[in-house]
Formats: sequence, structure tokens, C-alpha cells
Amino acid sequence: MTILHASAALTPQGWQKDVRLTLEAGRIARIEAGVSAAPSDERHVLIVPAIGNLHSHAFQRAMAGLAEVRGPANDSFWSWRTVMYKFALAMTPEHVEAVAAKLYAEMLEAGFSRVGEFHYLHHDRDGGAYANIVELAERIGAASQQTGIGLTLLPVFYAHSGFGGAQPIDGQRRFINSLDSFERLMEGCRGVTGRLDGAELGLAPHSLRAATPEELAKLVPLAGDGPIHIHVAEQVKEVEDCVAWSGARPVEWLLDHMPVDESWCLIHATHMTEDETRRMAKSGAIAGLCPITEANLGDGAFAAPLFLQEGGRYGIGSDSNVLISVTEELRQLEYSQRLALRARNVVAAPGGSTALCLFNHALAGGGAALKAPAGLVEGHHADLVSLDASAVPYLSGDQILDHWLFAGGVSVDCVWARGRKQVAGGRHVGREAIDRRFLAAMGELLAG
Repeated sequence: MTILHASAALTPQGWQKDVRLTLEAGRIARIEAGVSAAPSDERHVLIVPAIGNLHSHAFQRAMAGLAEVRGPANDSFWSWRTVMYKFALAMTPEHVEAVAAKLYAEMLEAGFSRVGEFHYLHHDRDGGAYANIVELAERIGAASQQTGIGLTLLPVFYAHSGFGGAQPIDGQRRFINSLDSFERLMEGCRGVTGRLDGAELGLAPHSLRAATPEELAKLVPLAGDGPIHIHVAEQVKEVEDCVAWSGARPVEWLLDHMPVDESWCLIHATHMTEDETRRMAKSGAIAGLCPITEANLGDGAFAAPLFLQEGGRYGIGSDSNVLISVTEELRQLEYSQRLALRARNVVAAPGGSTALCLFNHALAGGGAALKAPAGLVEGHHADLVSLDASAVPYLSGDQILDHWLFAGGVSVDCVWARGRKQVAGGRHVGREAIDRRFLAAMGELLAG
């Protein structure tokens, strides 16, 4: 049992003073506000909930910063994808584990306590199956265990290179499964998550490009009570190709043909009509927004004001993992709206803190999408962040969140994931060994 005392803590009721948190068996056993610290309490100034990172491709952290050279023609998502395939085809299981561990340590240092790993690197480098069908899923699980981050594993079904069941290309050979092999993979992944503390299992049809309607209909039941995540409407070309194939736009097609509800997370959903935006919000599905990656790839800006006006929910993810930052993701989300609309404080309610609104939406949406309800609530996982606001002692309450997100004078001090302190003084407790393995892996990958 661990007992923390915070001078102030952000709870569902707002900021409360002198908050005592009892952590037991990985959960918040008791919350007491307005009480003095006992001599044995671990004392902190500010505690907020940790949020979930709902969308990650761990192996892509290896290529961070290596796709920023302009080609001879206009660059786009599709040219970036070529670089990504090169890394995907080169990595061994040892590389995958080392890169994922480095990434997950960085996520914890940023204030994320759980990750939704959209896991589609399944096979050996020649495209053949490993003798252990969940070899790479186990490596992801091992990385989460080494670092202490909560894991929601989302095995990805990927069978085609384009709409209408197009044959996969060679660069996708490590991703490809039939329905039969994917069902075996899912069964193996149940074993992987079953052996990990606090892990959850969902399912992820990669996209409407990569799975036919017939395949989607057979995949959905495999999720059981787990979440279903899918990429949708990230690129204009994808929308155009979907219309050419089906006569409908991607989000429109999903809402018309699939049982989309609160258990679904639609990743990106960048390019929607007003009708699609309203219908998606009313469906209860989470919008999985990845603002840094969407900006890095030149995707476009999500229609946040209308979506929120209609009661929509969203969470954030780091996707390509080019940069790992809770604050940068939330700031980029707000700034993308300001640039598109030529307005300020777009996501906030009148008179409300923009940072608080962004944070609370990401907290609730991420928890729902990852099947791990978040927040400082008795019975929830003890996923907490203490903030160092010593540089801004003149601020309090929402002002501190606003400064953290928009001005940078507040930083992460400690992070607890399921009651275990994994970050102290802004640094992951196992960072030295994790860094050594990561640097060795990168040396091998770049030498090849």
C-alpha cells in the first residue's frame, strides 16, 4: 500500500486541496480531500490523472526524424509510407522489443500511463509466419512489462493493399493475414494479455483499404467485449478511392454497414462531411486523434467544434511516434483548429480553461477507447502524474494546466502506472538499461 498526499489534485469534481490518495493492489482505494498529510505520506504539490495514448505503432519510433528529407516531387503520406515499409521489413524481434521499450519509457515520462498498441507487424522479414505466431506480440508485451506501462493490445487484420480486395504489395508482407491465420493470432494474443498485469485485448481491422466488407463482418465478433479500432478517412486520396469503390465516403460507409457504437474508435476521421461528423458523434464512437502525426504527414485538421457540439468524444494517440508528448498533442489539436478557423480557444466552453477541456476530453476518451476508465476515482487504476510547477508559484488550478500545455513552464515529475512509480524526477526508473538496448538496436538497423 502507498499513500500520497497532494497540496492540490485534479478530480472529477475539479481541483481539490489537501488530497490524500491511498493506492492498493494497483488501484485507487481511497480519496480524502481536505485532510492533512500524515508523517509517512509521500508528499507532492500537484497531482493529476495520467491519460491513455490510444494509438501507437511502436516500431515506427525507430524512424523518427528520418523521413524529413524532401523527394524530387511533392511529398505526402504515401512517400512517408515507403520509408516506413523499409524499417518494418528490417526489424528483428529483438529490435522490436528494444524500440518498443524505449518508446514506452518515453510515454511514461511524458505522462501517459497506458498505450493502445495498433500492432500490425506480425511475421518474419520474409513474410513467413514465425513458429510462435505471437512472437512479435510477445515482444510488445515484454516491452510493456519492462517499462510498467499499461497495455491495450490491438492486433491488426491487414489483408489487402486497396479497396475492393486489392492484392497486397511486397512491402506489406509482414502484415498480411487470412481470416483463419488472424483468428489463431487473436487466440494467441489472448494468452499474451492474460499473462500481463492489467493488460486488455481489442481488435483492429487496419482500414477499409485493408479489409473487405465480408472480412469486416467476420472480424467484429472476434473482438468479444474488447474495443475495435480502425483507421478511417485520414487522407483525401483514401476518401476519393472509397467513393470510387463504393459510392460512399469512408466514415459514411462504416456507419451504414458496421455496428459502430461506443466500443469503436475511429482513428483520424480527418476528412468528414458535416453529416458524417454529426452521425459519428451520435454513434458514441471515440475519435482517435493523433495531432502531431496528422500535422507531420500533412493530413488535415479534424472538425472538432461541430463534433464536440454534437456530443462527440475523442482521445489522443502518438501514432507514428515521431514525437512523444502529452502537451504537444493537445496543443497541436487546439492550434490546428485556431489556424483553420482563425479563432482562439476553440475547444473550450465559454469562460472555461482550454487546457482543462482538452485534458478532460483526452482523459475520458482515451480511457473508454482502451477499456481502462481513467481519472482520480476510487476503484480506478492508480494512474497518476505529479507536476513540477515550481517555476510558476504564482499560478494555481486551471492556470497551471494552461501553462503546462501552452507555455511550457510546468513539467512532469513523477508518474505512477497501476500504483507503481515508474518515473521519478522526470526520468523513467529503468531508463539506463532501456537506452542501452535501444542504441544497440538502432546501430544495427542503420548499419543495414
